[in-house]
Amino acid sequence: MSGISVQGLAKRFGARAAVEGLTFDVRPGEVFGLLGPNGAGKTTTVRMLTGLLQPSEGEARVWGHSVRTDGESLRRVVGLLTEQPGLYERLSARDNLRFFMKLHELDEREVWPRARSYLERFGLAGRENDPCGSFSKGMRQKLAIVRTLVHDPKVIFLDEPTSGLDPESARTVRDAVAELAAEGRTIVLCSHNLAEVERLCTRVAVVKGRLLAMAPVNELRRAGSALDVKVEGDAGRFVETLAALPFAPNVLAEGARLRVMLADEAQAPDVVACLVGAGARVHSAVPAQRPLEEVYLELIREGRV
Repeated sequence: MSGISVQGLAKRFGARAAVEGLTFDVRPGEVFGLLGPNGAGKTTTVRMLTGLLQPSEGEARVWGHSVRTDGESLRRVVGLLTEQPGLYERLSARDNLRFFMKLHELDEREVWPRARSYLERFGLAGRENDPCGSFSKGMRQKLAIVRTLVHDPKVIFLDEPTSGLDPESARTVRDAVAELAAEGRTIVLCSHNLAEVERLCTRVAVVKGRLLAMAPVNELRRAGSALDVKVEGDAGRFVETLAALPFAPNVLAEGARLRVMLADEAQAPDVVACLVGAGARVHSAVPAQRPLEEVYLELIREGRV
């Protein structure tokens, strides 16, 4: 059974198509990245997959439940962390969680030990009775994550889960995501933090109203190649020279280093010859994988309509 199976999913609002023709599968135990710019249809897609929005066309099944016909049973197996935590600030952390338990018709006596273990994991133990309005942004985010997990969902949708967190707390969340996936849960991560996506996700889908690409992260990064060059002195003075090459590579400069994006590794000798011809003293030139950010931005540019 697939964690998520999507076939031809589309949503229109009047004459405007938010998403169309989405088809992909997510395996149980997989951390799957859903990437795209603002307005690309990521939130609309997640709302359809969690039963909050009916598709205009197509079908999807989440842990075996149809998004069209199994709304109640679907909501029992999915957890959703939205970008805005949506907590009741006048209520304590405990009462926020209790309210959510009642919505899911859970027995608090059975579920509270699980909630308490997550509160401890995210550094909120001892603050259960404090009003959420007294929490920092990062603490509210961590409580929202606990709320997402408290009913023990099989499929978890996380929208910017480390937003507002300090580095230590962000690492705690990333470790928790990896542990949940190891337990066999399916996780969909929506994030603009591409370094986080590279670290956590096995595969990613890039959407902009439609599916632009779907592949393992390493495979996407191998689309094309890059050359890391170290020169003597400030590398920035050679950026325009390299950009004027016939194949017009994108070039990033930082200190004495250049990263040159190539469509083909065979272009590497031309880059080195160009630098030497421009008077550069080249200390080293080594092949490198393209950063996911560069591949992502290229896909978005090519996908513009």
